[in-house]
Amino acid sequence: MPRTGRVETVFVAPEGSAPMEELESVEAVEGGLAGDRYQTGEGYYSPFDVCEVTLVAAEAIEEIREEFDIDLTDGRHRRNVVTRGVDLYDLLETTFRVGDATFRGTRPRPPCAHVEEVADEERVMRALKDRRGGICADVVTGGAVRVGDEIEVVEEAPRDVGRSIAERLREE
Repeated sequence: MPRTGRVETVFVAPEGSAPMEELESVEAVEGGLAGDRYQTGEGYYSPFDVCEVTLVAAEAIEEIREEFDIDLTDGRHRRNVVTRGVDLYDLLETTFRVGDATFRGTRPRPPCAHVEEVADEERVMRALKDRRGGICADVVTGGAVRVGDEIEVVEEAPRDVGRSIAERLREE
């Protein structure tokens, strides 16, 4: 998959366990997305396991619908930004621009039992495994993030970031 893509959907939730609200645009600010539960300190896992911004691939959501017959397009995946056309793991340890904002990919975002509880559907946690749970990112510089914005890498990651030892060995 290419290293650039675009924003397909944007979501925020005002507090922990609240339904995700779909937006056309949102401001990335210090600590996350304006009005989102983790930016305001109202998230379920605040302050223990905070991702400033979470991203998930539209392709992963489509795989989940096909494989598990679970439709998460309404935001029950609990991620902020749905992308298309980019391998999110390629964004780990990189700096990338989305619209007017700049982010730094920090770590994978594995699913948790809470996401299944809030989605009110069995197997959501299992469906989001295997690299389908997305990644976390920190806001480097704030700005507007809009549906349709391009995702562009502005600083590359070290070559081995985001790849397993087995993947690295296969290439050698």
